[in-house]
Amino acid sequence: MAGRAQIPQKNSALVAMIADEDTIVGFLLAGVGNVDLRRKTNYLIVDSKTTVKQIEDAFKEFTAREDIAVIMISQYVANMIRFLVDSYNKAIPAILEIPSKDHPYDPTHDSILSRVKYLFSAESVASGRR
Repeated sequence: MAGRAQIPQKNSALVAMIADEDTIVGFLLAGVGNVDLRRKTNYLIVDSKTTVKQIEDAFKEFTAREDIAVIMISQYVANMIRFLVDSYNKAIPAILEIPSKDHPYDPTHDSILSRVKYLFSAESVASGRR
C-alpha cells in the first residue's frame, strides 16, 4: 500500500516513555523498559529537576530511533514541549498522550485528538454529511 508508513521488519519494536516516576515505574514493572548496548534507555523520568531541554532532547532522540514504534508521554509533560509535539507529523513512532496520577487528562490539549476531530469534520464537510 503506497503512502503508508511501514514499521521496520525487525524482531521487535519498543514503546518509549516520557513521564513522571510513578507512571514510568508502572510500565517498567509491566516489562516496557529497555537498555541497549550503549546504555541508552527507552524512557525519561520527569521530575522537578528535569529541564525542558532534557525533555526536548529525549523527545527528539525517541522520534529519531528506528527501534521505537510508540512514544507515550504524560500530557502535562507534552504541554511543556507542545510546539514539538504539535509539529511532529510522522506516523511512526506514534505519539500517545496519557494522563498521570497528579495531572488528569484534558482532551482539549491532546494534539492527536484535535487532528482526528479536524479530519473527521473535513471529511464530513467534503462528503456532504453534517
